[in-house]
Amino acid sequence: MEDNNFMKWDLTYLFNNLDEFEKGYEKSITLIDKLAGYKGKLNQFSSFKEFFLLQKEFEKIGLRTYQYASLLSDLNKKDSGNSARLQKVQIAFARLQQALSFEEPELISLGKEKVMSFINQDNSLEEFRFPMEKLFKRQEHILDDASEALLANYSQLTNAGRSLYSSLSVADIEGTDVMLDNKEIVNITNSNYRAFIQKSDSPEERKEIFEAVFSYYEAHKNTYASIYKTVLDADYAQVKNRKYTSSLESYLFDNNIPTSVYYNLTKVARENTAAIKKYIKLRQDHLKLDEYHTYDRFLDLVKADKEYEYDEAKELFFNSIKHLPEHFQEKAKDVLKDGFVDVNEQPGKRTGAYSSSMPNLHPFILLNYSKTLGDVFTVAHEAGHSIHSMYASEAQPSTLQNYTIFVAEVASTFNEHNLLDYIINESNASKNEKIALLQRAIDDILSTFYRQTLFAIYELEAHKLVESQQPITADVLSKIMIDLYKEFYDLDITKEKVKQYVWAYIPHLFYTPFYVYQYATSFAASLKLYEEVKNKKANAFANYINLLKSGGSEYPVVQLQKAGVDLTKEDAFKAVVNRLNELVDELELVLKG
Repeated sequence: MEDNNFMKWDLTYLFNNLDEFEKGYEKSITLIDKLAGYKGKLNQFSSFKEFFLLQKEFEKIGLRTYQYASLLSDLNKKDSGNSARLQKVQIAFARLQQALSFEEPELISLGKEKVMSFINQDNSLEEFRFPMEKLFKRQEHILDDASEALLANYSQLTNAGRSLYSSLSVADIEGTDVMLDNKEIVNITNSNYRAFIQKSDSPEERKEIFEAVFSYYEAHKNTYASIYKTVLDADYAQVKNRKYTSSLESYLFDNNIPTSVYYNLTKVARENTAAIKKYIKLRQDHLKLDEYHTYDRFLDLVKADKEYEYDEAKELFFNSIKHLPEHFQEKAKDVLKDGFVDVNEQPGKRTGAYSSSMPNLHPFILLNYSKTLGDVFTVAHEAGHSIHSMYASEAQPSTLQNYTIFVAEVASTFNEHNLLDYIINESNASKNEKIALLQRAIDDILSTFYRQTLFAIYELEAHKLVESQQPITADVLSKIMIDLYKEFYDLDITKEKVKQYVWAYIPHLFYTPFYVYQYATSFAASLKLYEEVKNKKANAFANYINLLKSGGSEYPVVQLQKAGVDLTKEDAFKAVVNRLNELVDELELVLKG
């Protein structure tokens, strides 16, 4: 029996108590005010150095206070004290943005030559070289001092859509009681509905469980559409204010990601959906379903009632990496040690799973563990993020530790590829076991590569509507989804009544626009890197670890190219398509056997 006391976050790692947090918060405010005092002084080397070293000092305490408030809030979104504490820190960071609004225009006015000469004078400033290179690259999109200050004043307002979405989708949402066919009444939530559908043999019961979650989005569809329009409008304002050609360019520009990467990804995915449709037909026939619904994707092709305790999940993951170097195994155990993983679902806790990391601090992992095989893979996935952060923390100064979203999913999905192969190889697979594992591999590609690309196309289309000054309504947003589900899966989601509001269900679309495509690019990259490690290609694992160690010290496309993956070419994505075709063909043979 697992001891739940050892499956919770120990936030005393950050602050021993709320009084210490308050002291950290007050120190952060003092440092923010001090930073603001450097306006007009950056043209002197001594002030330049003091200013940037002071930012590092703020980073040590400011990011710690932010993480503490954020994590505490995620443990219980219904706690108004937690919410107020997080809002207070968010206001402080908005104040920081306002205080530093002079920084970029002032540096640009000094010119690249002078700024770089300052950095050349002192090794303690070396970690700011790459950020300065990035700054001068985007010089054309930075406004004058007064304009930057004005935009900073509106920063909280432009982020309002994200806050409103969180309130509506997390703080205000309640589970729904559903009576199962066996007369048991269960509370269905965003976190557990998949597990209940997976266990259900009844089409009507599955429908009721699914609608218990998605009816909320239908009931609030107009509110969600208004909130999303707020996000889209804020993005379009950024395009106009900073003179980008599109929202897509505005999100890709800072990290020097060619828009061709985005368009190549969507093109390859849209042109290669035959295997998806074949897989759905295989599933429908094998499961003897009169009609196939999107939520039927949670059904196992063979029944697997096995539940995995959290300790078992960790053990499977640790066993799967025993063939990898000791330093990697040590990192894996470190990131999953007691106090840094909050395991179980609880009322008010944020849904889903994530790894949260700040420079020079140990990462924290949030789970909502429900004992499924999928949860086992989630443990390996989130551990990958934390391992990435640990390697970057060891190899890079604090300014260069934060890796971009573009490479963020490489380490997590690398772990998943490896865990899948371990389970297949160690299972002495019977026919049913082989079917289950092939399903796992196929579903992984569909969810991480194709589904995320579908959402990437959706948000591109939605942003284009705003940029061409077209109306944004619930019906308009749903129509995009209806068309894409038909194109990708050959499924008419209007038959499911509430599925067309899936756009309101995906938090990334509201919190972090143009994020989800990077799941697919990272998946394609990690698959290639994993295959090279698996095939024992010379220096493959060293190249992979060097990628993790590089943190945010280079542009991400370059980082991946150095590791051996060129995502500016369609072939990098076609490797995933070929893998899917092979798996579906193999599944067809096994099902017939």
